[in-house]
Amino acid sequence: MNKEGINPYQIALKQLEEVAEKIDLDSGMHEILKHPKRELTVSIPVKMDDGKIKVFTGYRVQHNVTRGPAKGGIRYHPQVTLDEVKALAMWMTWKCAVVGIPYGGAKGGVVCDPKKMSSGELERLTRRYTSEIIIIIGPECDIPAPDVYTNPQIMAWIMDTYSTNRGHSVPGVVTGKPLAIGGSEGREEATARGCVYTIENAAKHLEIDMREATVVVQGYGNAGSVAAKLLHQEGCKIIAVSDSQGGAYNPKGIDSLKILDYKRKTGSVKAYKEAEFISNKELLELECDILVPAALESQITKENADRIKAKIIAEAANGPITPEADKVLSEKEIFIIPDILANAGGVTVSYFEWVQGLQAYFWSEREVNLKLRDIMSKAFNNVLRLSLEKKVDMRTAALMLAVSRVAEATRIRGLYP
Repeated sequence: MNKEGINPYQIALKQLEEVAEKIDLDSGMHEILKHPKRELTVSIPVKMDDGKIKVFTGYRVQHNVTRGPAKGGIRYHPQVTLDEVKALAMWMTWKCAVVGIPYGGAKGGVVCDPKKMSSGELERLTRRYTSEIIIIIGPECDIPAPDVYTNPQIMAWIMDTYSTNRGHSVPGVVTGKPLAIGGSEGREEATARGCVYTIENAAKHLEIDMREATVVVQGYGNAGSVAAKLLHQEGCKIIAVSDSQGGAYNPKGIDSLKILDYKRKTGSVKAYKEAEFISNKELLELECDILVPAALESQITKENADRIKAKIIAEAANGPITPEADKVLSEKEIFIIPDILANAGGVTVSYFEWVQGLQAYFWSEREVNLKLRDIMSKAFNNVLRLSLEKKVDMRTAALMLAVSRVAEATRIRGLYP
């Protein structure tokens, strides 16, 4: 459980149960979908820079592979748990299904604090972790990608370790790689760009002028900072941003690139001179048109949901709103773009990267972004149409669509033996 005592896997199971009732899902199918296909827990001994051996715990969970190979990121974080990874793997299954790409869901994680580790320690950790999970990953069965506190360099180490064991280069084993070894143009910004495409569609539906919209971003990492940059380019005013140490608030607007440069130099946005300090708790409760939670799970709970004043919440992070908070926000008629839709841009361009790698034929960034826009806009409109037709919120509609697609694929394939 996380620091609020909320178990993300129980949240994922509760979401599935509620959707199963709405789509009249067969009880046997429900039983299949609520259990991960495969869970792997590994011990990762690493020689640290001081010469001592430290053993870390790692996980890789494959929730479902009915619609294609498993796909999902790897996160390095001191609070990683098996239940968190199981929940994220399930959400990845729904995410791939809702945008219609031929993957199942997986997720991985290592319990560590990468901020306190050297580059050498991280490399040794990554290579040993890869060696331990190598029995279940590969371009035909499970393709990892970056997540919280992992990046293209870590993906490069995973690819090299896997390729060395296979005796030849296998670029398709991971996505989110550097361009030099088979990465895709547009991948680094894909999660945020896909999120912004859904925000644009939501603003159009709600008749909100993007050129006059105010934006608050919680979590100024890759997804959050790029989302802020892209929204600023669309004419939005960024009034507050934050990271794990605190935030910066200026109702007159914040230059998204200047504050990112400040964070890179100082490690945090909290003391940015052109804004006043604001806590993460206060930031979430600011009055704004668009709120982008881009940090960790369970940031909006029943404790603070009634104080949220945004018109649109776009979940760039996974699971930032608890089910109890969802109900409160729905009553307040806040339009939520759920995580399995809002942040699906990353896995969509990961799919593009995988396809390009298998074909050894690479696309331009413009091609990637246009294909991403098409997929995200189509998925948003499909979910919105179902939401209006069934008179349910966007999260419920997205889950209804995704679970129905996975269930149908499972039914058609049947059980073996």
